[in-house]
Amino acid sequence: MFGRDKFSAHGSQVNTANNAVVNTTAATSKIETTIGPNSRMNGTLQSDGGIRIEGIFEGVLQTTSSLVIAETAKVIAEIQAYNVVISGQVKGNITANKIEITETGKVWGDLNVNTLLLHEGAYLRGNTNMAGDVEPPEFEPPRIAPPRPIAEISAAESADSELTS
Repeated sequence: MFGRDKFSAHGSQVNTANNAVVNTTAATSKIETTIGPNSRMNGTLQSDGGIRIEGIFEGVLQTTSSLVIAETAKVIAEIQAYNVVISGQVKGNITANKIEITETGKVWGDLNVNTLLLHEGAYLRGNTNMAGDVEPPEFEPPRIAPPRPIAEISAAESADSELTS
């Protein structure tokens, strides 16, 4: 509005103060819906675009794209998304291709996921199901030497004590 920062037609942000061009296409084109930090929403939210939640949401969240739960967010919902990044608080089950819980993220609920990334300090309380047909490797049982008779052990100890004397 005041002419400081303007967006070009290609999704790049031009900062007129120093004429720097920052490519924001990748960052802004994915997020289509934002629930702001001073907002509270109840119900079902379905989208084919990305969703960012900074406020409070209760209900059902479904997106075929990414879901970002900001540090200020509190979410009580059943979640289905392609990718989920959690920096706030979530209570509810999550089904996703990839879930990332950052150091400030807290989750109470079950996860159904292909890929899970937990940062140091992240909190997760619930069960995790990882999809995929990865079979565990077969392990050979450890080889255990048969026990030696006590007479052999006594003789070996006697021979060792004679060597050290």
